[in-house]
Amino acid sequence: MSYTDRSLMKKNTIPFSATLTLIAGLLSAGTIQAAEFEIRLGHVTSDKEPVQQAIEEFAANVEERSEGRVDIKIFANGLLGTNPEVYEQVRAGAPIITVSDPGYLSDFVADFGVLGGPYLMDDPMQFAKLEGTELYDNMKSRLRDEADIELLAMNWLFGSRHLIADKPVSNPEDIAGMTVRTPPNAMWVKTFEAMGARPTQLPWTEVYSGLSAGVVDAAEAPLPSIYGAKLHEVKKVISLTGHFKGFTGLVINADYFSNLPEDIQTILSEEALAAGKFMTSLMIESQEEWIAKLEAEGVTFNRDVNTAAFQKKTASVYKEFPAWSDGLYDNVRAILDN
Repeated sequence: MSYTDRSLMKKNTIPFSATLTLIAGLLSAGTIQAAEFEIRLGHVTSDKEPVQQAIEEFAANVEERSEGRVDIKIFANGLLGTNPEVYEQVRAGAPIITVSDPGYLSDFVADFGVLGGPYLMDDPMQFAKLEGTELYDNMKSRLRDEADIELLAMNWLFGSRHLIADKPVSNPEDIAGMTVRTPPNAMWVKTFEAMGARPTQLPWTEVYSGLSAGVVDAAEAPLPSIYGAKLHEVKKVISLTGHFKGFTGLVINADYFSNLPEDIQTILSEEALAAGKFMTSLMIESQEEWIAKLEAEGVTFNRDVNTAAFQKKTASVYKEFPAWSDGLYDNVRAILDN
């Protein structure tokens, strides 16, 4: 290092005491203020998908309503770990919120599984009918007591799930014998078995290669997920089967949540529900935009789907879960149809 370099360093260096004085002044002026509660929000989905927009909406609104007392730091793309890893951190009591779904929650309270069933709702907006009912509140209470998980909301429409393959699928006969990728979820497996397909479990990260190599003939997912994973590069026909209207939501450790001030609990719960409504509207309103994006990249859409035939074919699935409470499906059906 030359003399000139050393001189410049000396000239541009702020004395340590002056630095402390500057920081103290900023703190006293309120320019730098640490949040009272720092919570991480981790999820495995791409930060380019609608769920990220809803999460950002949730985090911003919580910070605003809490007047900066709560700082939610978002970690997309699995930066906090895989789903099982993040769930484990939540159950261990870490200050983490994550995205969950009925399939995962049914591992602890089996009744949640009914919310992920095939053709359960004609209109995603029907989900609001469940909120605040004795049935739904009982499921949340059991989850809290039996698994130490606080369900902040489950009204986030992740999207209607559709089938992508080499050929159109309009009737159950068209899918008979096809190998369809499913996650390791009993509801998914039983649904596609009822349709006559051969469900094959693959991690989401392996679906592209599985379709490309012929390990599976087809996959199913919401349109944004199909686009985000580029599945349309290897299969060019999407049939709008809408077999699942997938809802997700936010969960947090129940003990951690119960020890937060009551006003913060209220803010987190109310804003989680509000963000769910935001995401549901976003997904419904953007469906044609996603169709246009995929069509622009060479995808053909099959809208001529006999959903009534698929619904009839999969109705038996709701009788395949003996761990559910007696009459669960009929009770849910009565609420939704009212």
